[in-house]
Amino acid sequence: MNKKDVKKIQHWLHHRCMLSSEWPFSAELLLQSKQKQLVHSEPVLVYKKGIWKCVRCGNDKPSLFYSHFCYHCETTCTYCRHCIQMGKASSCKQFLVWTGDSLQYKRKETTCQWEGELSLYQKKASNQLVVAVEQRNQAHLIWAVCGAGKTEILFPMIEKSIELGFRIGIATPRTDVVKELSPRLKYAFPTVSQASLYGGSRDKNPLAQLVLATTHQLIRYSHAFDVLVIDEVDAFPYTYDASLQYASMRAKKPQATTIFLSATPSVKLRNTSNLIVTKIPRRFHGKPIPLPAFQWIGNWNRHLQKGTLPAKMMRWIQLHTDKPRLIFFPSIQTLKTCSMILNELELDHGSVYSEAPNRHPVIQAFKQKRLSLLLTTTILERGVTVENLQVAVLGAEQPIFDEACLVQIAGRVGRKQEFPDGDILYWHYGITASMLKAKHHIDKMNKEGML
Repeated sequence: MNKKDVKKIQHWLHHRCMLSSEWPFSAELLLQSKQKQLVHSEPVLVYKKGIWKCVRCGNDKPSLFYSHFCYHCETTCTYCRHCIQMGKASSCKQFLVWTGDSLQYKRKETTCQWEGELSLYQKKASNQLVVAVEQRNQAHLIWAVCGAGKTEILFPMIEKSIELGFRIGIATPRTDVVKELSPRLKYAFPTVSQASLYGGSRDKNPLAQLVLATTHQLIRYSHAFDVLVIDEVDAFPYTYDASLQYASMRAKKPQATTIFLSATPSVKLRNTSNLIVTKIPRRFHGKPIPLPAFQWIGNWNRHLQKGTLPAKMMRWIQLHTDKPRLIFFPSIQTLKTCSMILNELELDHGSVYSEAPNRHPVIQAFKQKRLSLLLTTTILERGVTVENLQVAVLGAEQPIFDEACLVQIAGRVGRKQEFPDGDILYWHYGITASMLKAKHHIDKMNKEGML
């Protein structure tokens, strides 16, 4: 084993947890790495007191493990079903961890290329994040309204982290958000090594100093980040998946600074002990978030089943033909039914949902104004910015539209300084507590922002 071999193994494995089946080099090189104590292996699944646990994702639910005859180990083998999308973690495989010399990022001056100016609220939050990075081992929540400019608030903190030789991880729940933020970060910090990671991404720089990733990708990291930012901390799947919270805790270093970003943080998070909370109740352009209007639309589902659209819905679609329109649906089936009706009426539109094969090209067409009407599920409730956008929610009374979701959807409107207003309609068949809470939430933040 020569220095070149050591360097390429370090490059691949440093601060990461990889399965033995993912080892890209020769078996002989793996053996030599272990003998020289450069690589340590440990079971990826452990069995204790009759319970299996996956070391990679933290899963210990019996229903999420499965045993079968394995052709690799030629005996009965158990694997974790919970993190199967990240590669098969089974009882016959090992976790590989780098135990050689740790890489240090050089302290260096870097200039953020973003030329905008932070508002007073943004500056206050940004300054506090810089202090948090300098002091280390802090947990900080930025509670900011939709459109407050959370990404820009991070820029001075990133600049300070690079200056100190720190590694930064920014995790967000959805691939769409990674794709949205990636070019903005690369423009702001062109001299900083960066990686944007999500399922199917081709960006494979494992030693990047600034890592933007979906929360699922954190499962591959161990004690990697001096600063870890969890964007949209209240969003699915992070809030509802304990393994993602487990992975984020393991991905950061023991003395790391943790930063949470959210427009709708849970009461539990806000009341966390030793958590510093900074509120930004005002958008960067100083205008209030448009308040949602409740519009009774009757039994909209019956209309769809009969192959027609409710009259109010049809009028709204025709009213704003010169503006981008986004309609949220409570289910994929409801969306597809509406899409079929629009096709019969020869109304040009696009549709996006989690399983849609052409999702990303359709979203790009909408952003670039090549498409003016887009139907979506809650998959676009966050992270999408389109100027002069008009928004409506069909079936706002449905359980999937809780307070946080409705607040986020309303936050799509008026995000651009040139177009601070716009329609946000909750079409309903009965007003719910979630609808009322969402409107109250927005109104309260608007009033705080005007003080």
